[in-house]
Amino acid sequence: MSATTFMAREIAEIPAAADAVLAAGEAARIGAALSARSFPFVVVCGRGSSGHAGVHLRYLIETRLGLPVSAAAPSVVTGYARPPRVAGALFVVVSQSGRSPDLVAATQAARAGGALTLALVNDPDSPAARASDLVLPILAGPERAVAATKTVTNSGIAGAALVAAWAGDRDLDQGLAALPERLRQALALDWSAWSADLDGAPAAFVTGRGHGLGPLREIALKLAETLRLPALGYSAAELRHGPRASVSAATPVLALRQADPLAEGVDDLVRDLARDSLRVHACGGPLGTLPWIGDGHPACDPVAMLVPAYRAIEAEARRRGLDPDKPAGLTKVTETL
Repeated sequence: MSATTFMAREIAEIPAAADAVLAAGEAARIGAALSARSFPFVVVCGRGSSGHAGVHLRYLIETRLGLPVSAAAPSVVTGYARPPRVAGALFVVVSQSGRSPDLVAATQAARAGGALTLALVNDPDSPAARASDLVLPILAGPERAVAATKTVTNSGIAGAALVAAWAGDRDLDQGLAALPERLRQALALDWSAWSADLDGAPAAFVTGRGHGLGPLREIALKLAETLRLPALGYSAAELRHGPRASVSAATPVLALRQADPLAEGVDDLVRDLARDSLRVHACGGPLGTLPWIGDGHPACDPVAMLVPAYRAIEAEARRRGLDPDKPAGLTKVTETL
């Protein structure tokens, strides 16, 4: 295994990739165009890491624009042959490669059904892009590690820039302008106290709320694919119910907390888990145990929290003798941009 993995290199490229997609201005241009139109609802389509970026986009649209957002189920089109009734809606497909046949088919069906289709992709010449009315390139550059990193953060950033222009949200615009430098600072954060605590654990949990839901699910996926550790990502509100019975002294919990109206709920959960002598590692807020760069924009901070989590997971994989670039049983469509 190389001393410097593709995954490590691509994590280090996250700030520059963020600069690139924000400087291009395409997200702002498309967002401004969307503001002149009216949509009854939005459908977001994506799988895996791209699906997690879609969850982040959902919260941005629902909190900034008040539009309901549904997650597409591509198998309804590809397996059940039942195209959805989406006339007048906005359909957003999020994909790293833009080549997943089910996502392409779902996009084609949405367009045929009268939706305005928008592709957030790393390859603007991909089948998903060609199937869409509008294309927003995320400009992450080549990504060779199977575990996606910079394409995930750039998908989240591109989506946030889109919504900022669409909603005319100057505060979000300012948060995005500060994000590349915050991402650079996040590269220096050491979360090894959390990743080392995963050694010997039979499973792990990641929790948070709101804007953090997509990123926390993304971290859980990275634990599963890179460390081969079963990991579950839950809203802090959900974790208090059925899943709480599975949290034990053997299953570490990572809690992400951004400074917004949902922060108190995350703090309460962290406090309760700590009171029960459970292994909880928290980022953000007065109960934070992990290094953090301080509060920024609450919709941007969960994206920045991915950086130290990615770095910790990559380093832990190498420490265990695992190859983070080639997780067992997984393959990837190599990006060509």
